[in-house]
Formats: sequence, structure tokens, C-alpha cells
Amino acid sequence: MTHVLGIRENLRPFLQQLLQVFFVGLTIGLQRTVIPALAESEFGVAAGSMSALFAFVVSFGVVKGAMNFVSGRISERVGRRRVLIWGWIAALPIPVLILWAPSWGWIVAANILLGVNQGFCWSMTVTAKMDIVRAEQRGLATGFNEFAGYGGVALAGLVTGYLASFFDPRTSLFLFGLAVIVIALAAAHLAFTETLPFARAEAARHRSGQATGPRPRYAAAPEAPSAGQVFALVTWRSRTFQALAQAGCVEKFVDALMWALVPVFLISRGATLIEIGWVTGIYGFVWGGSQLWTGPLSDRVGRKGPSVAGFFLCAGGVAAFPLFDSLAAWGVAAAVTGVGMALLYPTLIAAMSDIAHPSWRGSALGVYRFWRDLGYAVGALAMGLIADASGALEAGFWFTALAMAGSGLWLWLAMEETHPRLNPAPETEPTHA
Repeated sequence: MTHVLGIRENLRPFLQQLLQVFFVGLTIGLQRTVIPALAESEFGVAAGSMSALFAFVVSFGVVKGAMNFVSGRISERVGRRRVLIWGWIAALPIPVLILWAPSWGWIVAANILLGVNQGFCWSMTVTAKMDIVRAEQRGLATGFNEFAGYGGVALAGLVTGYLASFFDPRTSLFLFGLAVIVIALAAAHLAFTETLPFARAEAARHRSGQATGPRPRYAAAPEAPSAGQVFALVTWRSRTFQALAQAGCVEKFVDALMWALVPVFLISRGATLIEIGWVTGIYGFVWGGSQLWTGPLSDRVGRKGPSVAGFFLCAGGVAAFPLFDSLAAWGVAAAVTGVGMALLYPTLIAAMSDIAHPSWRGSALGVYRFWRDLGYAVGALAMGLIADASGALEAGFWFTALAMAGSGLWLWLAMEETHPRLNPAPETEPTHA
């Protein structure tokens, strides 16, 4: 097998990966509308305790971040497909925990398993795509990946909002979640092509000098770096990697806000479950759909500009939320935030892949996704404490907007353009670690 790179050349595995990330999105989306909105009435969260409410997002973020790192490293030894299957097996108890939960602690436990599932499964869909596409297709590939995933998040949030409004909320979530997880596990077992050999073949071509096209600016690292060396490189040794890692962490503050704070905020303003589903669904659909053009945009104009613009657009959209008091206006704010997320989200992943050598790309993406999804925990914890201390839900919006603006400024000042065509390595520079 020649392991030729390209979307068209590997269309079947590419479509398999899109199907998997759609299922992953559906799995996380089933918790986006109903559970936060009914935390007090259905699951016993103390009235007004935002810190307790945000605990289920904190647990998810900590576990998913750690599992991103672990899965990236393990997948370079056992393959992407096996890790994907393990992630779906971990998800099987989640619908049961939601159905029988006597207290909020069970929902927190369910989100620990959800973190394992997301850390293993979503990570593998991203890594597998980076294995089989060419450098100039990374923005397009990540755009399609995140479109499928966050389209699933939005669809599940909307559908479960309707189901919970007309039927028993717990039973609706149980049946929806169990069906999605069982079908996804079967599809992973029967129809997911292993892509690790593509990454190994690409690394071999670079080592032998047979690679063609622009010379990537791979970050300097040993030929076979340890997990600790990759972690240090991404976290602090490389200025561009560090800028990308902090950006990934802070951008998750927005998703934590949309997941847990926005439903509670809208409930306090008199919105129904269906209306909440539409507002969060608009955010998800715009975020997901816009990545079909923002991903390819970064392949043409570079990674830095769209990423920085996305941070400032998100800051504006989030800050506008508490200023409005109508469903239509909240929908506009959600759409603006979704476009901002679409500009930065796939672009940051593509930038990481641009400068991570194929032999340790899975580990580097795992470290980036560790810091990125730890942002769920950091952001949710900070928003919960700020809301409890101030007694105002609006404070969480102001905090998130300021954090996004500050992170965008850091990215603008510290990030080097990573697209190999727009900023190739000098001829005198080695193209591999």
C-alpha cells in the first residue's frame, strides 16, 4: 500500500471519520439543553448554586483533557481505531446513569464517562483525518470534522429539548443516548479504517528527504520524543505552540458558558426548554456550518488571521448576551458567537498539525487538546465562583468576553504563521526533527 495522502484519494475513511464525529457530537449534545435547565427541579441542585451546577462541566473538562493526552500517546502505539472503540465502550453506562440518577452526583459521574468518551473518540477522528490529508487540506479537513461534530451537538440539543417538552425528560435522554452510542460502537467496529500506517509512511518520507511540496516549519524535537518532551514542547518550549495551547484553553470558556450558563440565564429570563434549544442550537449550527468555509479559508489566507479574528468576534457575541432581552436578539448573539468559534476552532487544530512532525503529531494534538478541553473545567469553575460571589449570572458573560479578548491578543502577538505554503522553512533548515 502506497499510503497516498488526500481527501479524494481516501474518501471512504474520510467519510467513516465524519460519521463517527457526528455520533460523538450527538452524545455530548444530549446534555446541552435539558440537564442544565432542569438541574434544580429534576436532579436536586440547590437553588442558585452555580458552583454546584457547573461541577458537571468541570468534571467533564478535567477528564476529557487528560484523556486527550492519553489517547493521543496510546494511539501512536495501538492505532486510532482501537482507541475509538474503547471510547464508545466507556460511554455505554451514560444513558443509564441519567435515567436512574437520584442526585446531581450521578450526573457528574456520567460526565466523567462522557469525558473519557470524548477524549478518546473525538480525538481519534481529528488525528485520523490529519493522517490521511495533505498539508494544504488540513483546514478543509478540520472544518468538515468540526462541522459534523458540532452539527451533531446542535441537533441533539434541539431534538432533546423537544422530546423533554412532550415526554418524560429522563426517558427521552436515555433512549436517545443509548441508540446513538450502540450504533456508533457498531460502526466503529465494522467500518473505521486504521490510519496510523499513513502517519508512519509520511514520517518516513520526511526522514528520507522524499517529501514534496512546501517545507513545513516543524518544531525542533528529538526524532522519537517522549511524552514528557512533547508536553513541554507544546506547553512552554515553543512560543507558537504555547500561544496555540493557551488559545485552545480559553476558547473553551465560550462552550462552557453556552453549555451550562446560557440555559440557566435564559430560564431566569422566562425562556422555555424549546426556546433554549433553539438559542443553543443556533450557536451550534452556525458554528458547525460555518466551518465548511472557515476551514478552507485558513488553507488560503493562513491560520493566524482567522484565529485572531475569531477570538474578538466571540468576545463581542458573548458580551452582547446579557444586554438583550428577547429570543431573536439572543439568537443573533448566539450566531455571532458561532461564527467566531468557526473562525478559530478548526484553524487552531490545523495550525498545530502544520508544525507537529508526523512521527509525534498524535501526541502533540493530544497535548493541545489536553489544554484546550481543560478550558471547560477552568472556565466553568471560574464562572461558577464569579456568579456565586457576585450574585449575578451576567458576571460570567463579562468574564468570558474579557478572557477571549485577552487570549486573542496573546495569539496575535506570539503566534508565527504556520501554513507551510505561506511561511515555509528555509532551505537550510531541516524539515524533520
